[in-house]
Amino acid sequence: MPPSIPVELLPHDPAWMGVAEAETLRLAQALGPVLRDVHHVGSTAIPGIHAKPIIDLMPVVVDLEALDGQRSVLERLGYAWWGELGLPGRRYCTWDDPTGRRRFQLHAYAQGSSEISRHLAFRDHLRRHPEVAADYDREKARCQRLHPDDSHAYSDCKSDWIRRVETQALAELAAMRAVL
Repeated sequence: MPPSIPVELLPHDPAWMGVAEAETLRLAQALGPVLRDVHHVGSTAIPGIHAKPIIDLMPVVVDLEALDGQRSVLERLGYAWWGELGLPGRRYCTWDDPTGRRRFQLHAYAQGSSEISRHLAFRDHLRRHPEVAADYDREKARCQRLHPDDSHAYSDCKSDWIRRVETQALAELAAMRAVL
């Protein structure tokens, strides 16, 4: 498990989108045909809310075995490989800069995984509903006050809120698809 880090929440920075795009290109060049797509997820992908200055990316790969075969490629890019880390079907990696500050987190899934839809539904729901995003911002601030020096406890603190909104987001997505 990666070490816990202090929880620093910053106002949304539009530059995060460009940072995500640049890292996506770096991953695409390194992983080649194993990589199908990369999605910018997490709070840095949601305008108007505070976020830890860590870019969460969700690489979608042809299959996990192919990605496992590229582990050394990711490690040469500077990523630490943490395997599933409690979420079956995921590969989790972190990249810390030379000062030790976490900058990127990868949550990789094989194409077709339902986890991809879950992550995207949550992100897109918050983008479509600024009032829900503002509520999430308040929840994040509350959890940061409770756990300023423990990113793991901070994440646990937010988990019930996230699961509740994910359920709403997935229901909204299903309703939108039913209309089409």
